[in-house]
Amino acid sequence: MIISRTPFRISFFGGGTDYPVWFRANGGAVLATTIDKYCYITCRYLPPFFDHSSRIVWSKIELVKEAEEIQHPAVRETLRFLDITKGIEVHHDGDLPARAGLGSSSAFTVGLLHALYGLKRVMPTKSQLAQDAIRIEQGRLKENVGSQDQVLTAFGGFNRVEFSDSASSGRAGTNEFRVVPIILKPERLRLLRDHLLLFFTGFSRNASEIAEEQIRVTHRKQQELKAMHQMVDHAIDILSGDGDIAEFGRLLHQGWLLKRSLTDKISTPWVDEMYEAARAAGAIGGKLLGAGGGGFLLVFARPEAQPRVKEALRRLLLVPFAFDTHGSQIIFNEPGAED
Repeated sequence: MIISRTPFRISFFGGGTDYPVWFRANGGAVLATTIDKYCYITCRYLPPFFDHSSRIVWSKIELVKEAEEIQHPAVRETLRFLDITKGIEVHHDGDLPARAGLGSSSAFTVGLLHALYGLKRVMPTKSQLAQDAIRIEQGRLKENVGSQDQVLTAFGGFNRVEFSDSASSGRAGTNEFRVVPIILKPERLRLLRDHLLLFFTGFSRNASEIAEEQIRVTHRKQQELKAMHQMVDHAIDILSGDGDIAEFGRLLHQGWLLKRSLTDKISTPWVDEMYEAARAAGAIGGKLLGAGGGGFLLVFARPEAQPRVKEALRRLLLVPFAFDTHGSQIIFNEPGAED
């Protein structure tokens, strides 16, 4: 039996520039961190004593005789991708709701790949996990997703991730990325964390449907996306310096205004109301995480203003968190008799 643990992520800047339709022509970059909220995947080869050959447990319980019958698309395609034909049991648990803007779908795919590689007695690199997850989600599943979530959940940590066209390197068909860890003074990193609040809006959404609209209008949003790309390095300069950390929050606000201008599907009147209530209570900036439409709202506020912000958003669930540095890990590995 193998158990993998893969972190969820918070993306601060550059989201939207990680879609292939954009970065293959313009390059892209994101600034993001993983957090101490995780996707757990338990895998084992299923003994041949049941009427079913495989058991898949997620929000449903699937008992199937053939892999082709598996309804969960990521499970079905990952098994095909790794050429696993033996009966399998897969069990998923998550610390936070799915489809909420924290990269949970990619954390699932990366974690599943990691666990299944473990069953095959293969030790993949973090880069391989990310590349394989991108191939499955974008190539096999044809989902309208970017490339940051697979990289961030595989690698973990606080990173600048750069994206570029791989064709020029002779590796057409792959998504080239470079992970640059952001090294900050411990007190500066604590200061940033102390200014962040994470709220669950109570709404989940299908990120692929929202992203489809954003991808469709990409050619009309050149100026906005270039500005969002530039914000990544501006944010790193703020964090690396000794100036007022509130500048990071003000930049978050500018980035959110740009992001919500991309399509009318990214925000909702209710989300706008909650965000403005936070700002009126003293928040400096923030954003809706992920593709938009619902999920988690990140708020940046000075510690002394946070009691007022929490009161203004009392209808939302506050989720405490810390930064994660490890990425996807195998946390349990016990060989079975069939291994």
